[in-house]
Amino acid sequence: MKELNVNRELSLVVIPNTVLLHGKNITIKVNKEIGNEVYQRVAQDDFYGIVLAPREGHTGDLYRQSDFYNVGTLIKIEDRKILKDGYEFAIDVIERAQVQEFIPDGTNYRVNYNLIPDIIDLDEKNQKEMINYIKALVSEISENFKGSEAYVGYINKLEDITKIVAYLFPFMNLSFEERQAFLEIRSLRKKGLRFLDILIDQKESIKFQMEMAAKFNNKVNKNYRENMLRQQLKAIEEELNESEGNIAKNKKDYKSLIEAANMPEDVKEIALDELSKLERQGPNSAETNVIANYLDLLTSLPWGESQIRDIDIEAARNLLNKQHYGLEKVKDRIIQHLTVMKLKKNKQGSILLLVGPPGTGKTSLGKSIAEALQRKYVRISLGGVRDEAEIRGHRRTYIGALPGRIIQGMKRAGEKNPVFILDEIDKLMASASGDPASALLEVLDPEQNNTFSDHYLEVPYDLSDVFFIATANSLVSIPEPLRDRMEIIDISSYTSREKFHITKEHLWASVLEQHGLSDDQLQIEDEALKAIIEKYTREAGVRGLKRQLAAVARVVSEKIVLGKVDLPYVIKDNMLFDILGHEIIQYDKAGKNNAPGVVTGLAWTPVGGAILFIEGALMPGSGQLILTGQLGDVMKESAKISQSLIRSRLALSLKYIEFNKNDLHIHVPAGSIPKDGPSAGVALFTTIASLVTGRKVDPKLAMTGEISLRGAVLPVGGIKEKVLAAHRAGIKRVILPKDNEKDLMDIPKDVQAELQFILVDTIEDVMKETIGIELPKPEILEMTTDSINTGARV
Repeated sequence: MKELNVNRELSLVVIPNTVLLHGKNITIKVNKEIGNEVYQRVAQDDFYGIVLAPREGHTGDLYRQSDFYNVGTLIKIEDRKILKDGYEFAIDVIERAQVQEFIPDGTNYRVNYNLIPDIIDLDEKNQKEMINYIKALVSEISENFKGSEAYVGYINKLEDITKIVAYLFPFMNLSFEERQAFLEIRSLRKKGLRFLDILIDQKESIKFQMEMAAKFNNKVNKNYRENMLRQQLKAIEEELNESEGNIAKNKKDYKSLIEAANMPEDVKEIALDELSKLERQGPNSAETNVIANYLDLLTSLPWGESQIRDIDIEAARNLLNKQHYGLEKVKDRIIQHLTVMKLKKNKQGSILLLVGPPGTGKTSLGKSIAEALQRKYVRISLGGVRDEAEIRGHRRTYIGALPGRIIQGMKRAGEKNPVFILDEIDKLMASASGDPASALLEVLDPEQNNTFSDHYLEVPYDLSDVFFIATANSLVSIPEPLRDRMEIIDISSYTSREKFHITKEHLWASVLEQHGLSDDQLQIEDEALKAIIEKYTREAGVRGLKRQLAAVARVVSEKIVLGKVDLPYVIKDNMLFDILGHEIIQYDKAGKNNAPGVVTGLAWTPVGGAILFIEGALMPGSGQLILTGQLGDVMKESAKISQSLIRSRLALSLKYIEFNKNDLHIHVPAGSIPKDGPSAGVALFTTIASLVTGRKVDPKLAMTGEISLRGAVLPVGGIKEKVLAAHRAGIKRVILPKDNEKDLMDIPKDVQAELQFILVDTIEDVMKETIGIELPKPEILEMTTDSINTGARV
């Protein structure tokens, strides 16, 4: 072989499920993702590269050195054609190469290599004889195929074993490992003999198929159309010398399958007993299919030891960062969990529960975790499941019995340690058929699930190596015993800033691809994107946002197809009305001058925070407290507590107000929307205090917090969403319970910089900051929120 002027360090090129044999130029087609990766890597070395095949069993996009065979081929890409669904490469397969060293290069490798050409251990005479023998076999095989003359004619012109083998190699019926083993043969003699063996096997296989077809054709009769499949089955049975009375299910070699399944001894005994029953059944027995289906399940489930793969923590973090913007605390918790798994050699000890509003990426986080761990991904949806048998399966005594979804998922996974997503676990429903949530108690308990019992399977199955991840929108409907078995990770709603970055980095490209567009055809300005987020969506996640972007892409797609616009077409914010219509969302804004009795509160909703105006009026009456605006029981109680606190704290200052002769009316606008919760207590108190003292409250001041009858301000939830809503509405100061100070860490720095936070722990602090009245603080007994949350009674 002549000396090549090629670098001894080249990029490693991965073309999945492909083994290239030197000695022939070939043309291959690949999808866009693989094609871009291959082209970019070879372009830096004058379009040379080293093609190595990844070993079977590798999953995911990230490769390690051990994932590759170390013998491949040196190639040069001579030409590239762009197709509708990918690329077509013309490749010169130059020579066999052996890698000496892998050099990390981003998410892939460069390699140092040596060329290892064939060892010519045949003289010219023997080469000629081997070539003639190969040509004779090819000619004999080709007689069974119409239109093969052109291929045979081309082969007859070749006088080089290597070129003949390279030309015929793609047509051989070989497994991936057999193709790689063939590539690694250096001896020309061994290569030629092995190829002859392959040709002979191919010839015998074709001959056998032809004989079977002939035998079948001789037995075809006038009932051919109705009985074709049955006659084919009968011909195969006769060829295998099987007895006439057995059915296809019986022909499976269940004994070998049971031996190969690596079952525990007790399970193996049960399987062999069932096989013995199956062999005793008559040809028309109703039990035959039931037993055969059961043995199919037993032999297809993964029973052996889990394959322990090393967890690359840094690669896992990079993958999570690449696929999910923001969610820093959530990703930190996941990485910490993976770190513990790495120290414990992948043994699973706890179950994760991702809780958050719809569209915030809970399920996709589960996919990313599976990819980072290089494990199989299995997902089942539990929304609306109301039958315990969906989890534990049916007894085999019932007609149409099936195993439960857990065992079915393990069968699909094919390995004992998949990442198993239990989606919408909060949507489980109890019924007369049992409580599926109770059936999950055993599944999600690391102390019990090593002997999980499925009614159909009837033998214990070990789930202790499975990484379970549950998702839910709310914790309220999840029973306490089930919740106690899982480690809860809260995923909060996205801020507008986070939605903007998610769209720029992920959603926009996805929408363009789904609509057959490219960035050269359609672009969107940042201001237009922000306007869609703020004025056309109101949600915690980004599903609605993606729908609006899709609507934009559809409208523009029509204009592009009809040739009505110049490219690239750029979407500006003043064009949104024509594309999406009227703005859907209108957020409340802080007022300019509130009258006495009007206060701005803060509320949490499933789609983020909102400001809440609370209005009060005092009028002659009989001392009634009138509440309107669809307030719930807890909010009504907060109003009553506020009225009692005003009367007790301001008794001396308000002698001129006769509460028994005046009615107090409190109204919360947006009356069609139900409202409830204790966090409006501070705002309700301030409304009444402002009303009875005649003092105005700053319209740029908003507040949240629960109050007690002793005048304490207690902590509340949803601080991040409430503060973001205040910032969006133009609020400048926010009153929060002092115990919520720790929650300020979750608020983006740019929002914190534009707001002033006032921390209070009594209603005297509230009055001082809102209406400017200072009162002495009474002694307040210490009370923890724990005593409230656990339902303590006095």
